[in-house]
Amino acid sequence: MAALCFVQIGGGSYFVPTAAVLADAQSGLDVRLPLDSGSVRFAVIGDSGTGGVPQYDVSRLMEAYRKIVDFKFVIMLGDNIYGGHRASDFQRKFEEPYKPLLDAGVKFYAALGNHDDPNTERLYKPFNMDGERYYAFKKSNAEFFVLDSTYMDPGQLNWLDQTLQKSDSKWKISYFHHPPYSDGRTHGPDLDLRAQLMPLFKRNCVNAVFSGHEHAYERLVPQESIYFFIVGNSAKLASRAFRGSSPQMAKSFDNDRGFMLVEISDEKLYFQTISRAGETIDSGALPRQAECTRAPQ
Repeated sequence: MAALCFVQIGGGSYFVPTAAVLADAQSGLDVRLPLDSGSVRFAVIGDSGTGGVPQYDVSRLMEAYRKIVDFKFVIMLGDNIYGGHRASDFQRKFEEPYKPLLDAGVKFYAALGNHDDPNTERLYKPFNMDGERYYAFKKSNAEFFVLDSTYMDPGQLNWLDQTLQKSDSKWKISYFHHPPYSDGRTHGPDLDLRAQLMPLFKRNCVNAVFSGHEHAYERLVPQESIYFFIVGNSAKLASRAFRGSSPQMAKSFDNDRGFMLVEISDEKLYFQTISRAGETIDSGALPRQAECTRAPQ
């Protein structure tokens, strides 16, 4: 089902609602994804594990969109469980808020954040980490490389380089907690992490990177031809999170909680960022970058 088409008007590209979008409007939802046959669709949340009312609000909206978008999995950008890590904490801060999604068969793939406990979370089956701090999984033409940015040791970097080299996926996506690029006032960019990861990302043709940690949303201007997103406001929020606009900032939002929807087709990555109030705060279509030239090691 194609939900949107793009037209050129006066030199610009615009979303034009099709019958599918008009039907979605009856439910009060604004869907900005094309919903192409055979595409990979997923949701993105970060800094989500509070067990508070905002987390439940975002989850309910995610489930409403799932019924239309039919995303099959959710990537979690860290700080999945704040505070204690007893069985009751996992129930209150994950199982209960996301019960409608879990009941619908949606899978969650977690990355570890600085507030997470790797000894419990990597063994927690609903996080699909298979006992590992870092891991990779594949969905059709997209492969995901999930990192533990809190403990970026040489072994993990070597694993990442080798795993990326072996990948033949058209789309390579990495996600982890700490953002290499950020205009955030509270944390800002992790420069050490940037220095460690960017050579590997460039050499191995990574297309997009998702991070959390900053309790707001930011989309960066492509860095070294790589798309960067920050989604750290799925339960917590830092108002006035940013220092202001900068040349590297494409879009920011720090007024409410939210989540992302992503659809990967053959040659484009479509995205839609939605606030807890149901407002679409950012959306677009990003072309797959031309094949990079692998630099010698």
